[in-house]
Amino acid sequence: MAQTEKKGGLLRKSSASKKPLKEKVVLMYDEIFMTEDPSKCNPRFWEELFLMKVNLEYLEGKLEALDGEELMKIKDNINCLFQHCIQALGEEHPIRVVNALQTLCALIRGVHQKNKSTSGFDIINMLVGFDKAELCMKNLMESLDSLLCAEGSESLKSLCLKLLLCLVTVTDNISQNTILEYVMINSIFEAILQILSSPLSRREHGYDAVVLLALLVNYRKYESVNPYIAKLSIVDDEATLNGMGLVIAQALSEYNRQYKDKEEEHQSGFFSALTNMVGSMFIADADEKISVQTNEAILLALYEAVHLNRNFITVLAQSHPEMGLMTTPTSPIPTTPVTPLGTTPPSSDVISSAELPLDADVQTSNLLITFLKYSSIVMQDTKDEHRLHSGKLCLIILTCIAEDQYANAFLHDDNMNFRVNLHRMPMRHRKKAADKNLPCRPLVCAVLDLMVEFIVTHMMKEFPMDLYVRCIQIVHKLLCYQKKCRVRLHYTWRELWSALINLLKFLMSNETVLLAKHNIFTLALMVVNLFNMFITYGDTFLPTPSSYDELYYEIIRMHQNFDNLYSMVLRLSTNAGQWKEPASKVTHALVNIRAIINHFNPKIESYAAVNHISQLSEDQVLEVVRSNYDTLTLKLQDGLDQYERYSEQHKEAAFFKELVRSISINVRKNLAFNTLSQELLLKEFSTIS
Repeated sequence: MAQTEKKGGLLRKSSASKKPLKEKVVLMYDEIFMTEDPSKCNPRFWEELFLMKVNLEYLEGKLEALDGEELMKIKDNINCLFQHCIQALGEEHPIRVVNALQTLCALIRGVHQKNKSTSGFDIINMLVGFDKAELCMKNLMESLDSLLCAEGSESLKSLCLKLLLCLVTVTDNISQNTILEYVMINSIFEAILQILSSPLSRREHGYDAVVLLALLVNYRKYESVNPYIAKLSIVDDEATLNGMGLVIAQALSEYNRQYKDKEEEHQSGFFSALTNMVGSMFIADADEKISVQTNEAILLALYEAVHLNRNFITVLAQSHPEMGLMTTPTSPIPTTPVTPLGTTPPSSDVISSAELPLDADVQTSNLLITFLKYSSIVMQDTKDEHRLHSGKLCLIILTCIAEDQYANAFLHDDNMNFRVNLHRMPMRHRKKAADKNLPCRPLVCAVLDLMVEFIVTHMMKEFPMDLYVRCIQIVHKLLCYQKKCRVRLHYTWRELWSALINLLKFLMSNETVLLAKHNIFTLALMVVNLFNMFITYGDTFLPTPSSYDELYYEIIRMHQNFDNLYSMVLRLSTNAGQWKEPASKVTHALVNIRAIINHFNPKIESYAAVNHISQLSEDQVLEVVRSNYDTLTLKLQDGLDQYERYSEQHKEAAFFKELVRSISINVRKNLAFNTLSQELLLKEFSTIS
């Protein structure tokens, strides 16, 4: 018997001796694309249609092939198909429900492809008709809500979430997607929370649920009242918040693991050996080899949770075993397809500490540590636009954390010490730090390490000014908390001081190039004021008196940089150019640093002359410093421990609008045909009772 092949809705015998035969479902689709009502000739048409295996590709292709006029001619049949899909969602037979869900996906995407240039209103009219839109969409949302909350099939829940993601991302700019008005009115917020609070549902659908929630929160968030924002901000159920945190942690951890695997593969491979032989010729290419696609969708979800819900801050510190070292539970095959690295939803859930006992030999972790590791990877390379956006979002999230009183309390808690292995950019002048030598310290030390790492590694021609400003602001906010609460943090402050001084040196060396693009005096002022913060209040938060002495030593040792900065800002502040005012602010801010240099330098020179020493050791300089504090006069500077709080709407609206657009396009692209494959579904529903 000749084998039968199927392609594009056609059935044909392999001998090709006869004309190709169309599948029955394709013939039925063709009837829908006629102007006549298909149920006139066959009253059981709609009932039969939803028993047929959906041919997504054919249905979408057929819709896309029609021009505007042709589509309008069959509008009544499209409306009828849409309405019958919604009715089928209430059927007892799961096969009908599955086929209805998939048909809805094809309809929504097909009509959207045809109407890209038109408004959301036209798409609603084409799909369902204005007169019936409100009732139909209400019924659709209620059916989806029931399916998501029911104890039934996990595959059906997965399809419901895919359909909702399809609905949300049907336009690039989700705020122009008028269909979402019905998703706002008929909320599925509680259904999403139920998925996140249940370990089984979370394992299967947590990723899609979290991404869906992040997108819904961003619908017209600045123009109107978005119920998802209001509801997310008041969630206080511990299981739900922890569930959301676990989904985000698993996705970020998966990214970190993929990056580490790529890095190890790169280091042990032939390419590494070749690089060692020929020097730096291939370094840029080597870095590209270990780049892993970033996951802005999951970062956006983390941002919205941290920014909107104060209760979520506790989730950041919730301990669980290190994800890379733990054994994940066995679970059914996920219905999500393989997508590019970094965008793949995790196939298995992270187990909370309640579900898996902690092993004394396993390093414990938490969401914040996983996030800091993720940040240390994506912030290495900001030349790529996606990584630049990811790096910016990481810094915005850290800004929100650094402003939160409770977050600061656990960041600085001496009883919560962790070993955080941040990724460091390969640089010729330093060795790769051994992971085992990392000390256990309060989490704020890892945040400061991350900021220092960024400062040191991004002094380049394409200077990321915005990221530097955010970086310095985060350090400042952490210092304000330490000063306010008199927290004496045992940290290697010298590394921070050295990084800040080198940054000032870089700004001066590249004054002409940088001034053509940026107001470098804003950044210079922030750096100088960090030093002023240490000078004025350091005795209240630096760990020991000797730490304060070391601050003075660093300022004196690097005095040439401060002298050069003063000369530069004095020159520009005495001219009538555009930089007069910002430069003069830096001039005034340098008053105490210059007082320290001018006070101690003569005394150090005198000490050297009296003792006939050509070059003083650090201990000898520190001795001079300690002996001459009494005669030093400093000016009290106001407002050093004050800062402007983060505000999304006024300053970041454009960034988030573009970010959400990018995420919407990416989510839609990854909802490919194989995402909605029926193979798994039909296995699950192989019989109809």
